[in-house]
Amino acid sequence: QLHLVESGGGLVQPGGSLRLSCLASGFSLDYYAIGWFRQAPGKEREGVSCISRRDDISNYAHSVKGRFTISRDNAKNTVYLQMNSLKPEDTAVYYCAADNRPINLFNCTVVPGDWPGGSADFRSWGQGTQVTVSS
Repeated sequence: QLHLVESGGGLVQPGGSLRLSCLASGFSLDYYAIGWFRQAPGKEREGVSCISRRDDISNYAHSVKGRFTISRDNAKNTVYLQMNSLKPEDTAVYYCAADNRPINLFNCTVVPGDWPGGSADFRSWGQGTQVTVSS
């Protein structure tokens, strides 16, 4: 059974940094694309970033490009989201999600806003970790 656990969230001041982790169990991340999503109160869940299986193609939402970096360590079965220069509007619950279907070979080559199925393209989800950016 696929299982994802996010960690690394917390309270940080504007301009600060956090690194989120997504630890997988029950399957090898090597064969899955991983997406990071976030959902702020009263807003829809939005895609933040995606990293493809194996060849590490990645892409980012326009709102985070240049500030966030997604990476994977297959030996640790973990995907990371390094978040720098955080802004109050980055405040949200952050989720990682995994899927091994071909659609995500495409998704990781385009910005998340252009994913055909949005969050529905990813079938396995973690429970989320809260990120709060506030002074």
